[in-house]
Amino acid sequence: MRSVVSLLTAVLLLMPLVAHAQTLQDVARALGADTVKSLEIQGTGANFLVGQSVVPGQPWPQFNTKSLTLLVNYDTGSLREEAVRVRALEPPRGGGAYVRGELRQIIAASGDHAWNVVADAPVPAPVALADRSFQLWSTPHGIVKAALAGRGTMQGRTIAFAAPGRFKGTATVGAGNLIEKVEATVANAVLGDMPVTIMYADYKDFGGVKYPTKIRQTSGGFPSVELTVTEVKANVAADIAVPDPVRQAANPYARVQSTKVADGVFYIAGGSHHSVAIEMADHVIVAEAPLIEARALAVLAEVRNLIPNKPIRYVIVSHHHFDHSGGVRTFAGEGITLVTHEASKAFFERVVGLPATVNPDHLAKSGKKTAVEGVRDKRVFTDGTRTVEVHHIAGSLHADDMVMAYLPKEKLLIEADAYTPPAPNAQPMTPPSPFTVNLVENIGKQKLAVDQVLPLHGRVVPVAELMKAAGHSH
Repeated sequence: MRSVVSLLTAVLLLMPLVAHAQTLQDVARALGADTVKSLEIQGTGANFLVGQSVVPGQPWPQFNTKSLTLLVNYDTGSLREEAVRVRALEPPRGGGAYVRGELRQIIAASGDHAWNVVADAPVPAPVALADRSFQLWSTPHGIVKAALAGRGTMQGRTIAFAAPGRFKGTATVGAGNLIEKVEATVANAVLGDMPVTIMYADYKDFGGVKYPTKIRQTSGGFPSVELTVTEVKANVAADIAVPDPVRQAANPYARVQSTKVADGVFYIAGGSHHSVAIEMADHVIVAEAPLIEARALAVLAEVRNLIPNKPIRYVIVSHHHFDHSGGVRTFAGEGITLVTHEASKAFFERVVGLPATVNPDHLAKSGKKTAVEGVRDKRVFTDGTRTVEVHHIAGSLHADDMVMAYLPKEKLLIEADAYTPPAPNAQPMTPPSPFTVNLVENIGKQKLAVDQVLPLHGRVVPVAELMKAAGHSH
């Protein structure tokens, strides 16, 4: 009798679980995802510039999102986002272009291509592909569709989904068979495996499609998105075609254009972010390892072609912002010593020790270790013939760890983001950028005699152009 009672009790205890058992089809029906091919999502909130903090290891700077329209096409694996944002802090602190007023941004991705729209022209942005692919497939409907298409599985209340080489994640299904949380790892050039968490809440029915009206996301441990969804439309026209200039473009990171600016000094341009190679008696110093591994490998190859038979011993990192340090792990994979401001020394020591399992990079594959050396106010490298000085750019609103390289004999200054020359004959910004004003103040206080500026964006210019941009008439 006892065995019968025990059996009945066990059955009764299991019944609620069986009744509420979840499948991908249950979640799809709850979301109204069965017939959804595309979504248009509108909202307002805040956006945080990942990798652009003022202080290494601190929260990302905030922009307020006045309007956002996100268009996703699940059939073609495409997205397009158009947003109007304004800075949340004034004066601005942290990375991103120095802008006044509204900042209008259009970004897109489709398949294996990512691009931005700048002045109505598409500009390839492959560095953003992993993140944009994740943003598309981590939407509630994207998660279900990816899993139903064989790119994920469901076990209990957890859906696992992934895009090889880009991201892997899990989604938790909550009350009403609605997705409430996403925990993922996204491939990142600086952080290797970057943790990302998304919380979905306050679902609302939009014409038969349920979508969260409150979305909060963290990236690398800090807030990256806060969005209040105001409107969702299903199955709108969403032809997000890859523009021909993007499809036909060669790898923008592999393109290098080197210019000799002095004996043994080469300005390595060819893309949006530049580097400088400096020949010493028995080794080479490189200023800047930007963007991603592909760019770093191209720079390394070019430096070794320009200055053969001498090892690259040091790479000077202008500051910790991700677009300027995305090649650091690649240089570290060659055993090259990093030279940075002491404020970011601990940050980069952590960076070169982080795993990269989603997309194993050069450092992860090499297994090498490297040193990170910090500079407080000034450090001098010399071989008796050439001198290279590394100076702190004190008081910059852009980043606390900004450094510049100075060659006193050649009177060359190498800097990033403090000053980017405009197009020739363009009128300077009025009033001038505080980043540029601060750079000129540092040059004066440190008594640097500069003839030419080698910006790590833009073009080589005489120092007179820098002074003009800072509001000096002479």
